[in-house]
Amino acid sequence: MEVTEGSVTIEVPEQSGDKRTEAVFFNPDQQLNRDLTIATLRAYRDREPRAESYFDATAASGIRGVRAAADGWAVSMADVDPEAVDLSRKNLTRNDLEGTVHYQNANAVLHDAETVFDVTDLDPFGSPIPFADAAFANTRDLVAVTATDTAPLCGAQCASGKRRYSAVPRNTEYHPEMGLRVLLSALARTAARYDVAATPILSHVSDHYVRTYLDLSHGATDANASIDALGHVYHCPECLHREADPGLTADPPGECPVCGSDQVVTAGPVWLEQTHDPGFVAAVREELDASMATADRADRLLERLAGELDVPMHFDQHRLYKRWSEPAIAMDEFIDALADAGFEASRTHYSGTTFKTTARVDEIRSAMA
Repeated sequence: MEVTEGSVTIEVPEQSGDKRTEAVFFNPDQQLNRDLTIATLRAYRDREPRAESYFDATAASGIRGVRAAADGWAVSMADVDPEAVDLSRKNLTRNDLEGTVHYQNANAVLHDAETVFDVTDLDPFGSPIPFADAAFANTRDLVAVTATDTAPLCGAQCASGKRRYSAVPRNTEYHPEMGLRVLLSALARTAARYDVAATPILSHVSDHYVRTYLDLSHGATDANASIDALGHVYHCPECLHREADPGLTADPPGECPVCGSDQVVTAGPVWLEQTHDPGFVAAVREELDASMATADRADRLLERLAGELDVPMHFDQHRLYKRWSEPAIAMDEFIDALADAGFEASRTHYSGTTFKTTARVDEIRSAMA
């Protein structure tokens, strides 16, 4: 079947629902991800004019690479499925575009001594970790990463999360942000092994996947600073208090400072600093256009991101009111009440009932009294 996205039309196999089949995989639900990728590439090219080459590490139908080529990037793609390689080449040709498609594992392409890419995009089926070392070792400017294995990242499958990401995730009411910060921690530690600092300039959690764009800085000093952005979160499942603690060595409190519970759990190491650059988010918004089917949704997402308070981790208003055995009030009224009590607060992009604030959970309760 034919699919049109942005300015290109490609051929993809008929898909069987949202399950992976033997056919070359194409996920129509990822168009928001792909539209934002193009807008981000445009904004990043303005930020770093030398960036010209783009590598799609897991091409499948070639849709990302074809769209990037149509936007003026020197595109390379890779896949280990010969049908995907053939389809990607055909889709470049049918759009009168040039690009190189490698019938190789992406790691082999990245480790080619004669090849360095300005931008590498990791969008595999599942975890991106198998490609992370090669990407950070051999990319000059930007690494974009999608992770669809949200259960391990968010703590729903804790053992898998530990194994894949060398971190302890916890399945809390802020599990989407837990997944994002666990992923960023793993990527930052991977990059640092190559004396590279990987700083997130845009990140979001949408439709059961995590997506982040990491600006690269090469040098041991910057890599050291990125490791300083890591730490742990101590969470009380009794009263829902949480606090962040910088450093790679966990030092959890013996009891919750709010309710005195001895059930405090530790998550980490996680990324504790900003997950996006507000200025860059604003620049990406400017690069959305009417050819993008998800432009309106993407604009709302970016607007929410730009206003998101820079503190880990978010609260879920409905979870709090359930704990308090009271009906929830309107979110705008709720945020205003926190501001009136002297605290910073914002809504977040994770869901319509989530918010961030500088208030502790007991201070939130007092502000609503």
